[in-house]
Amino acid sequence: MSATIHPLAGKLAPASLLVDVPKLQSAYASLRPDPGVPTQRVAFGTSGHRGSSFDRSFNEWHVLAITQAICEYRKRKGIDGPLYIGFDTHALSLPAFESALEVLAAQSVETMIARGDEFTPTPAISHAILTYNRGRTTGLADGIVITPSHNPPDSGGFKYNPPNGGPADTDVTGWIQGRANALLEGGLKEVRRVPVEQARRAATTHWHDFIDAYVRDLVHVIDFDAIRVSGVHLGVDPLGGAGVHYWAPIAERYKLDLTVVSEVVDPTFRFMTVDWDGKIRMDPSSSYAMQRLIDLRDRYDVAFACDTDHDRHGIVTRSGGLLLPNHYLAVLVDHLFQQRPAWSAAAAVGKTVVSTASIDRVAKRLGRQLYEVPVGFKWFVDGLFAGSLGFGGEESAGASFLRKDGSVWTTDKDGIAAALMSAEMTARHGRDPSELYRRLASELGDPVADRVEAPADAVQKSKLAKLSPTQVKSTELAGEKIERVLDRAPGNGAAIGGIKVISASGWFAARPSGTEDIYKIYAESFQDKAHLEALLHEAQQIVDVALDAT
Repeated sequence: MSATIHPLAGKLAPASLLVDVPKLQSAYASLRPDPGVPTQRVAFGTSGHRGSSFDRSFNEWHVLAITQAICEYRKRKGIDGPLYIGFDTHALSLPAFESALEVLAAQSVETMIARGDEFTPTPAISHAILTYNRGRTTGLADGIVITPSHNPPDSGGFKYNPPNGGPADTDVTGWIQGRANALLEGGLKEVRRVPVEQARRAATTHWHDFIDAYVRDLVHVIDFDAIRVSGVHLGVDPLGGAGVHYWAPIAERYKLDLTVVSEVVDPTFRFMTVDWDGKIRMDPSSSYAMQRLIDLRDRYDVAFACDTDHDRHGIVTRSGGLLLPNHYLAVLVDHLFQQRPAWSAAAAVGKTVVSTASIDRVAKRLGRQLYEVPVGFKWFVDGLFAGSLGFGGEESAGASFLRKDGSVWTTDKDGIAAALMSAEMTARHGRDPSELYRRLASELGDPVADRVEAPADAVQKSKLAKLSPTQVKSTELAGEKIERVLDRAPGNGAAIGGIKVISASGWFAARPSGTEDIYKIYAESFQDKAHLEALLHEAQQIVDVALDAT
């Protein structure tokens, strides 16, 4: 991303950057949000409600209100099966889990939790929901994932997954958000809860072995025989995340030559190298955050990492270092659709509007339909669930795909499976993913991409979100004729919340930020860096003119 790189980027976090965990957890319990302040209300973005207890944006009251709202939503929709709940290694996640459990037990919700407060990755929750619901039409299960994903250590997050196993759609989160805020405004008087120890002993609280269930079923997704026979030497860095205790059982069950770089869990994440902007962020797609594993690249044929809830992946190879997420997604699509003969011939390739156009070219060569959607993994859920999508992926290193037999695996992002697929392709092809990408790029083009940000106030952001193709007056983009201007995704016709402008060898997309007073421009060129810079420059001019004209 085009931005000023912080002096600490890529270096171990100094003590001055480490979060004060006791203070953070104390603020969670003691500080109450003011629902009259917009930033302190419940707000479900593309990945649930997130915030920090220091800012009064993620506190006990938020979790109690959201959980009560989920219980009421379940009753409204007749969802009366078990609810699977798990949490990651952020400092606020266990307190939030206990708060949620207090409400769930008070509402007599059959709740499935991991024994011994074991951490639970996002894909393991999705897998548990779908496995339980397979063949059922009533008594369906759903779930809660407590995680702010790869966000900094002072963050907390709370997501709801309905019976389809994936991120809840806006109609669901909108209702839950509205009801939760009403509960906040009412001082939580309608929230029912019991003490946490009583909740843990409740007749409705049950143990579930998430690790064994997920690991045992992975054989139906990954070709472990090929990996084992090849003898490929693998390394994994869990980045102190929720899947930290999943990798050893995977290696043991499937007899893999897999080394876990570190099993250290520390809610300060002091072992992380600092990200590009000077913050600690467990982002497996960032070369700054991934420095530990990159430094070990020569020890393994292929290595990988996942973010804190293990729904994102990062791939490191001996031949190329850390792959760009878009590069790996293109290789992943190319491999999967050639190596899964049981998949339906009609299964499409899913991508977001800001993901690489290399995927478009791969899909065309494979003879597969491309299903392009707005930003947000929720748009892939129905297709993965039905098997009409073989793959769904987004540029931020999140993806999931079908089982070998073409049935649903997870409908939320699965960083574990995506990471292990790098081992399968290395075993199958005798080349690591970097080598496979270079071959793919030589055949289909090797694009360069970037993302920049520009200031925008609330009015401008609203205008950008509502721009239509007719408001873009330019006919050329970086020396080429503009072929298409989109305000809706080609795959499902949903509004993209901005515009995408496409020429023969490049494109840009502009979207307002949901949390900051900026808009983001994504661009990709199949020519060179000079053309990319021209794309970004002209993109900002086109957007500014369009905004001024509205």
